[in-house]
Amino acid sequence: MFKRNLAKFNQAMGFQRSSHWQKVQPGSDLSTKERGTNSSHPVTNEAVSDDANYSSWMVDHPSALTSFDQMMKDAKGKKIVVFLDYDGTLSPIVNDPDRAFMSDEMRAAVREVAKYFPTAIISGRSIDKVKGFVQLNNIYYAGSHGMDIMAPPRPARSSDGKYHTVSLDRKGNDAVFQPAQKFLPALQKILKELEEAIMKIPGARVENNGFCASVHFRQVREEDYGTLEEKVKSILKQYYPDFRLGWGKKVMEIRPSIEWDKGNALEYLLDTLGLGNCPDVLPLYIGDDITDEDAFKVIQKRGQGCPIVVTSSPKDTKASYSLYEPSEVLTFLLRLARWRKSSSSSRSVLSQVWGVSS
Repeated sequence: MFKRNLAKFNQAMGFQRSSHWQKVQPGSDLSTKERGTNSSHPVTNEAVSDDANYSSWMVDHPSALTSFDQMMKDAKGKKIVVFLDYDGTLSPIVNDPDRAFMSDEMRAAVREVAKYFPTAIISGRSIDKVKGFVQLNNIYYAGSHGMDIMAPPRPARSSDGKYHTVSLDRKGNDAVFQPAQKFLPALQKILKELEEAIMKIPGARVENNGFCASVHFRQVREEDYGTLEEKVKSILKQYYPDFRLGWGKKVMEIRPSIEWDKGNALEYLLDTLGLGNCPDVLPLYIGDDITDEDAFKVIQKRGQGCPIVVTSSPKDTKASYSLYEPSEVLTFLLRLARWRKSSSSSRSVLSQVWGVSS
């Protein structure tokens, strides 16, 4: 009944549900789905089969490293804007979400890329947490899957056609765009109820990600998956239809039922840069999670750009290219910065896109 009601609500709102908003049955699909992406392969034949499957999958999703020269050939003369996920892209996936640190090398690479291209990190984390991890001042940040954006001040409109509050930060330099601000009081109640409900489940933890609540179960015993899922859904049911449930890598997420995701955040940031309707802009997005598919879809719909998925196994994706792991992301970003640095037009492009002198 809950699933049917949620589907009716989303249909009434005109919300297009992605695969990561599908309901997972307690103790069955959840444990199978989440275990499958991290299990080892003791049988050599299975490992060989996996390698063959990945190689076959890469025919349609070639490496962004081996395809780099062709990608840059297609990008010549275009305004590149770089969008990056954080967890699993700039940092490895770890058991403790508070220790998902990026390396100094990765930070230096992102800093270098941002010298030449407008660069934004779009994460499910709260904007304060992702800023704390990244520690860079020359990039844009979008936390809570794009529901909390620091961007230049300008009129902004979400996909539902309504204008939302945009305010200056304490320094008066950036604008804070928060389309789900009215949901914050209820979200604080949800966070408190989640903490109380799961405190007796070993390994489970709740994270306040600003405009969404994340329940991590990477360290939860598999036999407790069903109990944890049942408790989370029981709480969510009390706040239906204002909130909905989503899934990431070993994480359940409760967030507001508004038509806003990483794809909308990408479009908003392009608009704030004055590039939303620019025919020669080329958005480049690198991400590893299901939530990044929303951004891949936007790029695909635009018919211009480079969506790149980070994955070590075959998966359904709208991405055109792939990278195996964060270490390959590092290599790609360094090559991208070197490519622009060697371009004689880099300074003029930087000035034109950022609106600052070089």
